[in-house]
Amino acid sequence: MPKSVIIPAGSGTPIAPFVPGTLADGVVYVSGTLPFDANNNVVHVGDAAAQTRHVLETIKKVIETAGGNMSDVTFNSIFLTDWSNYAAINQVYAEYFPGDKPARFCIQCGLVKPDALIEIASVAHIGPQEA
Repeated sequence: MPKSVIIPAGSGTPIAPFVPGTLADGVVYVSGTLPFDANNNVVHVGDAAAQTRHVLETIKKVIETAGGNMSDVTFNSIFLTDWSNYAAINQVYAEYFPGDKPARFCIQCGLVKPDALIEIASVAHIGPQEA
């Protein structure tokens, strides 16, 4: 099965060997997305809501670059560093998924940079793309 690498315009260089997204058989797999700027610096330090918005905007760019939109998201893996940020994260999350919600899980863990409060990985089913 052929696959396509998805790298939105303006994307920075990843800090590890991965790409922002991969499209295969009408499914977009979005890598774990942290609240990084193009130079891999954490943005909105200390603000879980702003970091969540930044992460979801980055995910949105990957999915749109692949030809889909946020309503195509079927699953999210959410990693947060502190449950005290759960309500703020969910408030922003609900703005991006106002109708039928995707399936998801959410776990508390350490992230690759201490100032990062959230990381999200997504799967979106956008259907077959025309050649």
